[in-house]
Amino acid sequence: MQPALYDLSPALRLMLMGAMLALGPLAWVWVRNQQGSGSGRLQALTLLTLFLTFDLVLFGAFTRLTDSGLGCPDWPGCYGSATAAGAHAQIEQAQAAMPTGPVTHAKAWIEMVHRYLAMAVGVLIAALAAAAWSRRRRGDPVNAWWPTATLAWVCLQGAFGALTVTMKLFPAIVTLHLLGGMVLLALLCRQAVAWDLASRGTGPEAVPAGLRAGLLAAFALLWLQIALGGWVSTNYAVLACSEFPKCQGDWWPAMDWRHGFEIWRDLGMTAAGEHIPFAALTAIHFAHRLAAYALFAALALLAWQLRQHGVLSRQSNWIAGLALWQLATGLSNVVLGWPLAAAVSHTGGAAALVVVCTWALRASAGARATAGAARLDSRRVAT
Repeated sequence: MQPALYDLSPALRLMLMGAMLALGPLAWVWVRNQQGSGSGRLQALTLLTLFLTFDLVLFGAFTRLTDSGLGCPDWPGCYGSATAAGAHAQIEQAQAAMPTGPVTHAKAWIEMVHRYLAMAVGVLIAALAAAAWSRRRRGDPVNAWWPTATLAWVCLQGAFGALTVTMKLFPAIVTLHLLGGMVLLALLCRQAVAWDLASRGTGPEAVPAGLRAGLLAAFALLWLQIALGGWVSTNYAVLACSEFPKCQGDWWPAMDWRHGFEIWRDLGMTAAGEHIPFAALTAIHFAHRLAAYALFAALALLAWQLRQHGVLSRQSNWIAGLALWQLATGLSNVVLGWPLAAAVSHTGGAAALVVVCTWALRASAGARATAGAARLDSRRVAT
């Protein structure tokens, strides 16, 4: 018998577990910054939350790539329990019926650990928002709206996590869940960079207007590529092309673009309810490959131009290195048959690029910005 898709009976226990997990990072920040200011503690907590959110994105990729997304087929618990151990009998029965899953003991634990980590990150973000409003009420020049927006976004991200399970890995929902995690990274990174600028009493670095436009264009292309990559992964289209640079022995293989990019449909099916043709999976894979060429060229050009202008040197090095990392891990996925380490690393590289490009955008401004505006910006804490 299938469990109810939503069973809120373990919700309180799960929230308590998330709070207990979050106590460790909160205590660490407090001890490490005991002699510092309230703003210093907020800055440290923002950086730590950003780091843990990055880890959460990686573990989310691991959960998806090990086919553990339905390891517990209900939400928020596992067969109405707060742990996989509490659902041992139900998992044993499901595993006996289908030994390879989707429900097994290992997959259930992977899925539940992912949920625990997500709840802990949610608690940390709630703590950030509460602390920011507290400092603001005391008269500190703290912009509490960015932490508040981040809190609202992590709640929305949690809703997409629930839908990922209850809609049985619906490709559009899973892709949006991946994009939501990347947006969460960008929101936290923006705040971390703002805190860094404020602590050093500096404003954004001036860059030529054309170069900043190039940075924005590369950032937009990065988001498109992440969406395409999520669509490849959620449709299991990575192995539609198992060679490089050709695909299926051809430079332009047979592709079904219409069915490949029907957005609102069940996993493995067309919108009409038929099995999705292999040519559609090929189109999904090939679109990601074509966009990868464009993104790699854009990132390489951007890194070179930043070095030529002598601005954002750290970011330019990271952009160049991560572009090469994505090329290597992407090729490994294709020619080595989608190994787990390369697949998780590929998602990690995409997440790192989101962080670095957000960092570069927040740490820079058009060269026409006045010195007075830059000084004013440096006094606006975490804006």
